[in-house]
Amino acid sequence: MTRKQKKVLIRIIISAVLVIGLQFIPVKNPYVRLALYMAPYLIIGYDILKKAILGIVHGEVFDENFLMAVATIGAIALGEYLEGTAVMLFYQIGELFQSYAVGKSRKNITALMDIRPDYANVEQDGELVQVDPDEVAVGTVIVVQPGEKIPIDGVVTEGVSSLNTSALTGESLPREAAAGDEVISGCVNMSGVLRIRTTREFGESTVSKILDLVENSSMKKSRSENFITRFARYYTPAVCIGALALALLPPLINILLGNPADWSQWLIRALTTLVISCPCALVISIPLSFFGGIGGASAKGILVKGSNYLEALSRTAYVVCDKTGTLTKGVFEVSRIEPADGMTREELLELAAYAEHYSTHPISKSLKEAYAKEIDASVISEVQEISGHGVTALIDGRKVAAGNVKLMKQMQIAYQRPQEIGTEVHLAVDGRYAGYIVISDVVKPNAKAAVANLKAAGVKQVVMLTGDAKNAADAVAAELGVDVVKSELLPADKVTEVEKLLEAKGKKEKLAFVGDGINDAPVLSRVDLGIAMGALGADAAIEAADIVLMDDNPEKIATAIGISRKTLGIVHQNIVFALAVKFICLVLGAVGTLNMWWAIFADVGVMIIAVLNATRALRYREANMK
Repeated sequence: MTRKQKKVLIRIIISAVLVIGLQFIPVKNPYVRLALYMAPYLIIGYDILKKAILGIVHGEVFDENFLMAVATIGAIALGEYLEGTAVMLFYQIGELFQSYAVGKSRKNITALMDIRPDYANVEQDGELVQVDPDEVAVGTVIVVQPGEKIPIDGVVTEGVSSLNTSALTGESLPREAAAGDEVISGCVNMSGVLRIRTTREFGESTVSKILDLVENSSMKKSRSENFITRFARYYTPAVCIGALALALLPPLINILLGNPADWSQWLIRALTTLVISCPCALVISIPLSFFGGIGGASAKGILVKGSNYLEALSRTAYVVCDKTGTLTKGVFEVSRIEPADGMTREELLELAAYAEHYSTHPISKSLKEAYAKEIDASVISEVQEISGHGVTALIDGRKVAAGNVKLMKQMQIAYQRPQEIGTEVHLAVDGRYAGYIVISDVVKPNAKAAVANLKAAGVKQVVMLTGDAKNAADAVAAELGVDVVKSELLPADKVTEVEKLLEAKGKKEKLAFVGDGINDAPVLSRVDLGIAMGALGADAAIEAADIVLMDDNPEKIATAIGISRKTLGIVHQNIVFALAVKFICLVLGAVGTLNMWWAIFADVGVMIIAVLNATRALRYREANMK
């Protein structure tokens, strides 16, 4: 509990004790009773009265402070000292509950997003010096010790360690880091000492961008929030005018009819409706619901740039995905090794790695990574790279040729064709066919489940757009269960295909595009919702997107949809509940059925229930999606 909340609690206790004590003191003089009740009233309500006066001075008259001030002062003026003081007391109790709930929500989100580093360790004269991360230039080598956060994005130059990425990705599984690996800020170093050469300034690092996204997400309001803002702007003055009419018209009509005016009775009813009508439950709980939804999403590694995007996500009917880096790993790997007679798989891979040792081609890199052993370059000679075909080399006295089908045809060597989809590397040794190796972009292990979860979440169509060859794209689409696939597309072609889908979808339906490359930025900007892969994704794609998946897990798309629908469900529950209770109580208060005590429940009680309901948006389980 904060110092401000503790002060309010002390005032509530003092005021409550005084009010209860006054019930045992028989005071007949009305002026003495007024003076006695003014003490607890002013103790508990002076700040509300101050805010109401300041609101009138600044031209912002019709707010909850004005309503409470008018209602309680009016009750006291009519001699209802206990009711007037009690209304203010219970209102402050409700405000304390609301403040505590909001503070707890913010604290939870702050704890989840507690990734901002306080310092960076830089070695100077053989000693580690802590400096402000903002002062560290690109290319500086920083030292991160066990238990410390990585302050700036960079590449590990020395050391081996495990990294806790849960604050960024929501995943508890640690990630291993060694020399040559790229690491991002916000991760916690768990074991060994790491030396990292920074590749970005602190302001451009991942941790800074994440904090900026979360802090500014409240600036982009949803339609529900904008509705409540407009509603309160017209609702409160209308209620004040209605209360004034209720206080004046019935007595005047009674006078015209020759009946007693009974001013006090109708004035009490008018004041009661003012207390009931306070729109706190809506004004507070709706933004809090979206704040909780965004915070709950961030805990799972999903960054939503505004509540308007969270609301739109709940109506997603079409999800369009890029292939490479989104549904596949975007990293070429050896997927099959098929040796010919007289050759083993290990020997075939070894010959391929040796033949490709001096090449910098991505295919060569994949072969060497698959071999994963130290290469003795002294046995390699007469290396000749044949553009568009492959490479030949003399390896330990044997003539080895490694390349594509064109190389085998050029050397007039009979070869076998693999059934798998991918890049083929054929090998021949001393003019005799030795076998083939298939290298392919591996499908992410969770991609198939991601597509299935999207369909279970009610997404009508999952579409895959890619610039890859048709056979590779069709194979991936068939494996994952994608509904529609379009291949061999340029970035401009992707925009064209997306625009066709935008024209075909329903008016209230939303289309989301998921991508990771810089070539996806134009599409991400064009669609209703752009979702970018944040861990490996290009900066341009992340900047253009509305939602960022920090761990590149496509399953999180369905999770994000589930969170948005739960949040919108809570918002709608609060709107219906608050309006229904207030409308019923307003009618009953106007006809005199409800007194001030029921008015307190209609205002404070509804507000507390709505706020507590809003905090449920912080917690989400994947089972809620179904």
